[in-house]
Amino acid sequence: MPGRVRAGIVGMGFMGQVHARAIRAAGGEVAAVADSAPAGAEQAARLIGGDCRAATFDGLLQSADLDVIHICTPNHLHHEQALAVIEAGKHVVCEKPLATSESAARQLVAAAAAAGLVATVPFIYRFYPSVREARARVGRGDAGRLRVLHGSYLQDWLASSEDNNWRVSAALGGPSRAFGDIGVHWCDLLEFTSGHRITRVTARMLTAHSDRGSADGDGAGAVGTEDVATLLFETDQGAIGSAVMSQITLGRKNRLWFSLDGDLASLCFDQELPELLWVGGRDASSLVLRGSAGISPEAARYNILPVGHPQGYQDSFNAFVADTYQAIGGEKPEGLPTFADGWRAAAITGAVLESARSGSWVEVTWSPRSLSFVTDPR
Repeated sequence: MPGRVRAGIVGMGFMGQVHARAIRAAGGEVAAVADSAPAGAEQAARLIGGDCRAATFDGLLQSADLDVIHICTPNHLHHEQALAVIEAGKHVVCEKPLATSESAARQLVAAAAAAGLVATVPFIYRFYPSVREARARVGRGDAGRLRVLHGSYLQDWLASSEDNNWRVSAALGGPSRAFGDIGVHWCDLLEFTSGHRITRVTARMLTAHSDRGSADGDGAGAVGTEDVATLLFETDQGAIGSAVMSQITLGRKNRLWFSLDGDLASLCFDQELPELLWVGGRDASSLVLRGSAGISPEAARYNILPVGHPQGYQDSFNAFVADTYQAIGGEKPEGLPTFADGWRAAAITGAVLESARSGSWVEVTWSPRSLSFVTDPR
């Protein structure tokens, strides 16, 4: 696509603002924004400035000057809105979860493929240089055969019974919260860096607060989604693993951590310490600093600041949007997370939920190779 990408955003909460900054950093233009309340859209348009205008979602769909629409609304709206964007002939970036069911996510993958549109999901933790370095080292055999894959994603923003958010509602956020909200990020990152696929899971869930209210007396009623999810899993290459996803772990703000344990080395990444990749050996271990000499070309591509000038979440988000816009221009960068990855996440979520209900091992049956409209995203 020639010229500057012109984008619209629907949903101007925290994530919509992150997207707006990333669009500009990627060289695009935030041309129009929509929100659930007209006043919210107008306020966001003023804050963004430039030629950004307030609009409705239907207005975004009908705007001939928009190339792409970013969907940043509550989860239950994603499927309907993403499908409408595709039917309007526009490229789409949709926040995860892509849909609250595997079948709905699958429909979106098919629709985007049939329309020939770029359709991506912000699995942005892929874009940390340290993550790309871990992936490159696994790919060239530095870790040897991976045997144990494990880690956690821990937050504390819902630790109190007075903490509340629309995500707590199954009607708005979907049937899974801790796993569906943050666990899918962990699984995507694990599969992306290791090259393994989770094939079988057994999971347990915990709801710490059956009712949630707030200091001003507003309540959410009965809570139907989990605060914690734990799982054991097996992979297609013979590894085993475990993970803990929690939104009630005090002191942990956004700690996504994984360890890839091979027979030659272990590789560990911590999103709260993203400048470092820990490389473990039997006789000695080391810390690889982001941007240091000898890093892989895959990592160097996303190394935008000199060593000692920390890169973080927004930088990774900026890189994701830049790669999406490069794909809109006709050249798809390696490792770009697409709707197929969002569909995969929905399938794993479904298996985790089924296992938690049944107390048994459940197969993850998602396989794009059996479908003609999509190729393996990895």
